[in-house]
Amino acid sequence: MAINNKQSRALPIYIVNGPNLNLLGTREPEIYGRATLGEIEKLCAARAASHGLTIVFLQSNKEGEMVEFLQEARTAARGVIINAAGYTHTSVAILDSLQMIKQPVIEVHLSNPAAREDFRRHSYVSRAAKGVIAGLGQDSYLLAIDAIANLTAAKPRKSPAVKKKKRARA
Repeated sequence: MAINNKQSRALPIYIVNGPNLNLLGTREPEIYGRATLGEIEKLCAARAASHGLTIVFLQSNKEGEMVEFLQEARTAARGVIINAAGYTHTSVAILDSLQMIKQPVIEVHLSNPAAREDFRRHSYVSRAAKGVIAGLGQDSYLLAIDAIANLTAAKPRKSPAVKKKKRARA
């Protein structure tokens, strides 16, 4: 089902978070920062509101629940921001779910996976994402909201072409 711009304006941005992100603030703060997932959610809600938008903020440690969130987003979201965490590197099921979403998908990471262990350099999620924002801590989420807002903004109508008059040469 295609979602037109008027319908999508009223739809929220789905922000889907994967395993262990519920432990942010205490889990390896030197890598992931000290902000909790709840604090990131509040920042995301405020940033979305600055664009006149709302969010649905979800987290699960279970791959199947994440797949269900993404299936729901197909018809209920204006766009999807996903931090699949460890499933980024392993989940074909999440990739398959993301590939069914017609709205923009932005992959986010608090850290920069490319600067970490070799196994983190492969992302199944990236194959379905319009863009990737990584390594900027909680700002990765905020920039992703800006991106979804811009990507789903109403497109201005094309104005008729204006013909320039040729100037006479002297």
